[in-house]
Amino acid sequence: MQTFAVAPPPSTPVGALQTALRTLAPVRALLDQLQPVALLLARLYVAQVFFFSGLTKIRDWGTTVALFTDEYHVPLLSPSFAAGMAIVGELGLPVLLAFGLGGRFAAAGLFVMNIVAVISFTDISPAGVQQHYLWGVILAALVLWGPGKLSVDQVGLRRLGLD
Repeated sequence: MQTFAVAPPPSTPVGALQTALRTLAPVRALLDQLQPVALLLARLYVAQVFFFSGLTKIRDWGTTVALFTDEYHVPLLSPSFAAGMAIVGELGLPVLLAFGLGGRFAAAGLFVMNIVAVISFTDISPAGVQQHYLWGVILAALVLWGPGKLSVDQVGLRRLGLD
């Protein structure tokens, strides 16, 4: 004997919810299609911010070391070592993030650098703190959800048959 589920009438709360969900299904489908592009744009935005910061630091090593000596008080590291690590991280990790190669690793590394920057630079403005919060939220989302379908990671997983 076959039984058929009867949808509740739209006048009930359950029926109204089902109707609303059916009505919003095309919007959800469109948003699902836009998700890879949104993740790519998020990766490129944050990568650009950190990469340009690294370029600024590498232009004048003496000034960078002076900043790490006088302004950025990175705990447990010498100023020159901290400056070198910052440059390597700010030039290397954004490239990985932009391509989505080791995307979660790159996002996690930049997330940690972002936290260290906020903690170590005591003279940061409230607007600067807000920017760091924004970058931190974007990076945390990339760590949690990965770099998306438009990434080298995803292409590699597809080729290995793991996606």
